[in-house]
Amino acid sequence: RGCSGEPNRQLRFYHAGATDDLAAVIGHALSRGTYEAVVLVGFSLGGNLVLKYLGERREELPPPVRKAAVFSVPCDLRASAEKVDKWQNGIYRRRFLRTLKDKVRAKAALMPGLLSAEGLDEVRTLRGFDERYTAPLHGFGSAEDYWRRSSSLHFLEGIRVRALIVNARNDPLLGESCNPVEEVKDQPFLRLNMPRQGGHVGFPGGGLLWSERLAVSFFAGGG
Repeated sequence: RGCSGEPNRQLRFYHAGATDDLAAVIGHALSRGTYEAVVLVGFSLGGNLVLKYLGERREELPPPVRKAAVFSVPCDLRASAEKVDKWQNGIYRRRFLRTLKDKVRAKAALMPGLLSAEGLDEVRTLRGFDERYTAPLHGFGSAEDYWRRSSSLHFLEGIRVRALIVNARNDPLLGESCNPVEEVKDQPFLRLNMPRQGGHVGFPGGGLLWSERLAVSFFAGGG
């Protein structure tokens, strides 16, 4: 969907709620008949996607899907976008927008008449980008509609496989409501780990990252 450095062949991009792509990959892997179990790992936007997938597909989830571990998850997309758009996060926002704008320009060049990059330089916030591009390209009525329908926060109750959520307390990109403290209290399948340090997907540990060791331990039954 454009993350490999090469634009995909569709008008759409990737987005935080595109669980159909994840379902297709899992379905293809299982169709080969060589996997007895599947565990999922997601980081940041990918973590939101994994949790949404597990919650919204609880009734038709393939039985081999056993566990998930996700890190630095913007469970509330609105809160995360608003946090990134704050002035103190300008260095992150500018980097995100530069990458997203490059994707728009590349796709607009491939699909003239279907996608326009006119006025793209005037977009200064993630809200502005989601309002102008993410929402309309993927069938959402607005940025608010996209955030509401794609936030994994609204799907946590439906998860029926064990999942570990790791969000650092000092993550500069996550609003307070991205940490589902209340939502996991009565949800026996979810575990929330909130270390003091780690930033956004920054869990060092020497050799294997601390996050990697934690995921492996969780999948092996020690978490």
